[in-house]
Amino acid sequence: MSGFIDEVPIQIRAGHGGAGSVHFHKEKFVEFGGPDGGDGGKGGDVIFLAEGRMMTLENYLPDRMYAAEDGGPGLGQNRNGKNGEDLILKVPVGTQIIDAVTMELVYDFNADGESFTIAKGGRGGKGNTFFKTSVQQAPRYSQPGEEGGELSLILELKLLADIGIVGLPNAGKSTLLAKITHAHPKIAGYAFTTLSPNLGVVHRHEDLFRYTVADIPGIIEGASKGVGLGISFLKHIERVQGILFLFDGGNLQLEEELEMLRSELGNYNQSLLTKKFLIVINKMDIWDNDPSFTEEIQKNYSHLGEIICISADRESNLEYLLERIDKVFFPEKAKLVYENT
Repeated sequence: MSGFIDEVPIQIRAGHGGAGSVHFHKEKFVEFGGPDGGDGGKGGDVIFLAEGRMMTLENYLPDRMYAAEDGGPGLGQNRNGKNGEDLILKVPVGTQIIDAVTMELVYDFNADGESFTIAKGGRGGKGNTFFKTSVQQAPRYSQPGEEGGELSLILELKLLADIGIVGLPNAGKSTLLAKITHAHPKIAGYAFTTLSPNLGVVHRHEDLFRYTVADIPGIIEGASKGVGLGISFLKHIERVQGILFLFDGGNLQLEEELEMLRSELGNYNQSLLTKKFLIVINKMDIWDNDPSFTEEIQKNYSHLGEIICISADRESNLEYLLERIDKVFFPEKAKLVYENT
């Protein structure tokens, strides 16, 4: 996912309302010809729209002003000014809008097609026709248009994934994601291949249900304090329903590594420690998928939680892993599927 940007400060301004017109038409025996100045047009609104196909905020330039169109001025012959065009800013699903001054959350997009009007355009000013009365037959003044709302914002993207794959660098997270979804992350045999989150969709049981999986870049000790890739991507698993802790079967220090990973997650956000999880040991082809060795590993580490051994590269045991994901993280959906098969 090149160009992955998940946080950007921007300025927005709704359109100013157009000024009302001071204008008189020519009419015999009417002082000044009679007022016929029209109203100014309304300024355009600034609207955010969640777009499911977007995956990054890379289209937005930091601190740039994004402004809706101003309303047009009123005209003679009681013609109102043109309303300004609304400005629609598309953002990925999962984007949060934060007030850059108060740092308060303004809006959180959770669904494709969801929209939110962040700033209303100013009302157009009244033309001099509006101010005509029985005692004021020829007003020579009008209203200016109102200013549009203006805000400093921070756009922050937190991926809306159902499952997060968490592990040390080079555990095989990207390979697993590629094998169980249609995602195409960059894969290489060295640490920190993944420099941004990757997202894929798993289709289950002839697409009776589906869920999204995020591959979170490798977490190392001190990540919650900025070490390595730091906390940059931990926010992308805040919303997940469950976590797959993935470990390299060729360099297995399961107890120590799991404790470190959970510590880093907890230091970032304690709520992550309450989420359901499965422990997955990758690269079982290293021990030639030997069932007795697999059983020994599962027995030795059973006190840590459910252990599933796979080889993502050789696609060994992946269907069993998906079945366990179904039943552990999506029990209601799985119940309907497995009871009818």
